[in-house]
Formats: sequence, structure tokens, C-alpha cells
Amino acid sequence: MTRLTRGFSYTMQKDAVSAVSADVVFATTWFPKYTFGSDNQIQETKESPKLSSMKEMVAKETALLLKQQQRLSVRDLANKFEKGLAAAEKLSNEGKLREAASLEKHVLLKKLNDALEALKGRVAGRNKDDVEEAILLLEALAAQLTQREEELIQEKAEVKELAAFLKQASEDAKSLVDEERAFARAEIEKARAAVQRVEEALQQHEKMSKASGNQDLGELMKEVQEARRIKMLHQPSRVMDMEHELRALRIQLAEKAKHSLKLQKELAICKKGDEPMARFYEIDGTESLGSCLRICPLDGAPDLSDCTVQWYRSTTGNSEKELILGANKSTYAPEPFDVGRILLADISTDDMTITVTTSGPVDPAPGLGNCVEALVRRHETEFTVVVIEVNGKDQSQESIHILHIGKMVMKLRKGETVNAKEYYSSTMQFCGIRGGGTAAVQTAYWQPKTGLSFILAFESDRERNTAIMLARRYALDCNIVLAGPGDVVAAGN
Repeated sequence: MTRLTRGFSYTMQKDAVSAVSADVVFATTWFPKYTFGSDNQIQETKESPKLSSMKEMVAKETALLLKQQQRLSVRDLANKFEKGLAAAEKLSNEGKLREAASLEKHVLLKKLNDALEALKGRVAGRNKDDVEEAILLLEALAAQLTQREEELIQEKAEVKELAAFLKQASEDAKSLVDEERAFARAEIEKARAAVQRVEEALQQHEKMSKASGNQDLGELMKEVQEARRIKMLHQPSRVMDMEHELRALRIQLAEKAKHSLKLQKELAICKKGDEPMARFYEIDGTESLGSCLRICPLDGAPDLSDCTVQWYRSTTGNSEKELILGANKSTYAPEPFDVGRILLADISTDDMTITVTTSGPVDPAPGLGNCVEALVRRHETEFTVVVIEVNGKDQSQESIHILHIGKMVMKLRKGETVNAKEYYSSTMQFCGIRGGGTAAVQTAYWQPKTGLSFILAFESDRERNTAIMLARRYALDCNIVLAGPGDVVAAGN
């Protein structure tokens, strides 16, 4: 019977341990504990739950994706497939680690088996029985490890199939997302184009509605005016009666004014009884704006065709006379510049000069000042005129024009053609015509600039005087005094 000493057993144990641990690299810092179960089967008491839990998680995620596939959006489905693919990749990586650990276990078991075989030949008795039992244990453990490896290989194949399925599903989901995005963009562009077409149609409809509305309004106004005119023609109203009464009162007032003027002239002649030459001529006509004054010879007076006439204006109570340039006819129509002044006329023959005067200053036209004040508030006023002369040359009778009098400029046009357009300046002149018979009350002289002049005939004397006063008012706002040729404007006038 061989007897083993303590030193020998220690030496053998040390050699066996060193031979086992020299070439082995452990993947983990723990070693599994094995126990004998029924029929001498080796079982692990504790096993890491990482692999099983990861499989369960992948299975749960796959089942959840299959259940929610109908109610998830395309984007959510793609995200779910990407998460499943990441989990499969993680499980594949863990399988690789587990395969490496299994390989290390095989190497360890091989070395332990070799060490026990070497130890079996060196020991005897009970120790040898222990060694043989350990060898059987290692063989059972190796068989169980081989079976476990086969299971791992099968699981690895399943995981690969699942990973491939999830990868394909993720790619399909991405392509589906791209298709849906492209379709959505196309629908958005179609919607934008439709909205733009609707907006253009609405704008066109608004323009057409506005144009038709303005046209209908203009036609309606014309119809209303025509109806009013017909009604006034066939059914005279109280307004027309008042107009007739007012016209009759004006005629009576004009007759009374003429009678009063005649009495004043007779009184003036009686006061100048020592001057017989003064009774040769007299000024006939209403001494007011809008009338025409005429020099009438009395009995025994020289013929006016053999005399020269020159008109003057003078301030009341002032002996100085102001020459009215161009007023050398026997008739003269007062203009707005003559209002409030006395008019004089010198009648000269070869051997004497006779001076006749108006009985008083020229009166303004009733209501003309209020009319001008109302027109001043406008930006521009139009007057229909007939151009009689241009730069002293006669024009045709059909030369009807429109005279625009604005706040800054005066313009004469015929249709779309502009004959003259000038801003108010010191070279511009605008006044009543000086001479020319009874038509002078409706005629005006306008010089827009040096070298260009017009003689314009208005529809009435009131329109002529309104145009002159309005233009002078606008010019005065521009610090320009608008007068006639040779007119002298006193300071502050």
C-alpha cells in the first residue's frame, strides 16, 4: 500500500492547479456551481437570466408590433422595427460572447480532464476513487455542455432569422415612409395650387363685381337725373316757382339799379353845370361785376369814331388814375380786379379831352364770393371754354376745350391733348378781355408763359369771373399775384 505524504499531495495539487490556470483566460469572474440531480444528471444551481430575458423581450416586442400594426402610423411602425432590429443585434452580440465563453469552458474541461488523468496514475486507494469520480463528473459536464451548445446554435439561427426579418421590415417601413412623404408633398403642392387658383378667381370676381357695380351706379345716376329732368319739365315744383320769382326780382332790381344810376348821373351833371364838355358823353350800364359799360355820346357830342378812348381805374377818394392797358374801346367789361374802384374814361379829340366816370365804385356780383370759397376747398375745378385766339390768330368755332384750374397749376386741353400746362409764376397773366363789345363779359385773356397767349370764351360771365377769382386765389396761396397786362397791385391788396 502506497502512502502519500503531505508534501507530495501538496506538490501534486500545486502542479495540477498551475497546469490548469496557466493557459486559461476566464470571460467572467465567477464559476458556475453544479449539483447531481436525479439519474446522476449535473444541474446548475444558479444561471444568469440575461439571455432568457432578452429573448422574452424580443418576443414581447414582436408580438406587440404585430398587434399594433393596424393602428400604428407608418412613422411609429418604422421606429418599432428599428428598436427590434437594435434588440436583435444586441442579442446576437451576447450570443457571440456566450459562444466565446462556451469555448473557454471546453478548454477548461479539457485541461481539468488531462490533469485528473495525470493525477489518477499517481494516486491509489481512496484518492484514486475520488479522482475517477471527478473524471466522471467532468465527462457528464462535457456532455451537458455539448447539448447546451447545440441549443445555443439553434437559438442563434432563430435570432439571425428574426434579425433579418426585422431588418427587412425596417427597410420596408422606411421605403413606405418615403413614399408617404412624397405623396403628402405632392398633395400639399396640389392644395397650394388649388388655393392660389381660388384666390385668383376671387380677385377677378371682385374686380368684375366692382367694375359692374360702378357701371350700374353710373347708369342709375343718369336715369335718376333724366327722371328728375322729365319731372321738372312736366311737373313744375315749388323750387322752380321760387326760381322764377327770384329771376323776376332780379330783373326788377336791375331796372331799379339802372333808374338809380340814371338819377345819379343826372345829379352829377347838374353839379357840374359849369363844365359843358362833361355833358357830351356818359357811361351807360350797370356798374357791377358781370355787366358791360358803354360810352354813349349825347346831343352835339363829337363822333366816337373820330376820338381816342382810354379807360382807367381809380380808388375812391384818390385823384391818381391807373391805366388799364388795352382798354381803348368804347365798351369795357369790369373784371374782379375793378371791384370797389371807380372807372374813368378819357375821350380825346384833336383839340380837347373829356373825362367821364362812373357814379360810384364797381359792385361785386351777388353770391360770387361764396361760390369761390366753396370751390377753393377742391383740388381742381374744370371749365368748358372756346378758344377764340391763340397768339393773336383766330381759331375755328369747333375749338372747344377744358380749362383746369388747380391749386398749383393751370391746364388747357382738348380731349387727351394738352395745349398748355404751367405752374403759377410771375410771367403768367389771367384777366378779363379789355374791349370787344358785349361778348367781353364772357371772355378772358390767359398768358401761361411768355410767347404763348389765349383768348377764352366761357359759357357765362359768372363762370368767367369765378375762374379769374379762383385762379388768383390759388396763385396768391403760392405767393404769386395773378393780374393782367400792365396792372399795378398795391401792397396788401
